[in-house]
Amino acid sequence: MSKRNSQTAKTAARERLRQERERQAKRDKARRQTIVAASVVAVLAAAGGIGYAVVQSNKPGYWEGMKDASVTAPANTTGTDGTTVVMGKDSAKKTLKIYEDPRCPVCAQFEQTVGTTVRKGLDVGKYRIQFIGGTFLDGDALGKGKIGSNGEGSKNAMSAMGAALNVSSEAFLDYKSALYSAKYHPQETEDKFKSDDYLIKVADTVPALKNNAKFRSAVKKGTYDAWALAMSKTFDTNKDGVTGTPSFVMDGKKLTSGNQGNPPMTVADFNRVVGAALKA
Repeated sequence: MSKRNSQTAKTAARERLRQERERQAKRDKARRQTIVAASVVAVLAAAGGIGYAVVQSNKPGYWEGMKDASVTAPANTTGTDGTTVVMGKDSAKKTLKIYEDPRCPVCAQFEQTVGTTVRKGLDVGKYRIQFIGGTFLDGDALGKGKIGSNGEGSKNAMSAMGAALNVSSEAFLDYKSALYSAKYHPQETEDKFKSDDYLIKVADTVPALKNNAKFRSAVKKGTYDAWALAMSKTFDTNKDGVTGTPSFVMDGKKLTSGNQGNPPMTVADFNRVVGAALKA
């Protein structure tokens, strides 16, 4: 091989090496650019996600938003926002106010023990009944404009009770009794009433509500959600000095049994205190 051919070969080899280095440098540069771009996108995505989370956390919850929503009042109600719920014979001379919270276990105990007696007194015209419902077991304080963080079952059940009331006063009373029944009333720590499906399941035990399309639609759509909060606010701002449930008031006086100021939780105690109030 001549020196010339040898030199030419070396030159060609160096050129190929230079070109390969240039190509590798370009590949390295492109890879670095891709990594940087991906990092920027990741940072922006993370920032965007954080920003979205912050925005979402600062948005009012559904029930919080219902505080200022327009109220649709059920039929068979009167007063501001339909929060006066009175039922019974017009001939009855006195009205028994009953304060309850749908999730209240003591209310359930009262209904299971004395509920039939209360209904009989209503049906024969001994008294009218005014229902005032609270939702404080959800952690609400509507008198102060606050929605708590202990659940939503009381509010949701109250809304469903509004849907039952829109059907009839009798459907309302039957549904309330079913919700408080031993079979369907949950433990206080269980927020089962937050489920529309569960509330409809209970309603299907009430003849007037079973497969009632209008009732079911109102529950699913939350037609009476704002009404439930308006009712709860009525409870929180009551002038009868009531702070717990169940509570009973007639002629502006709380009806209690025993020295501790407890509500009458037996048929005998209920008949005694209500009988005395009717005679007063």
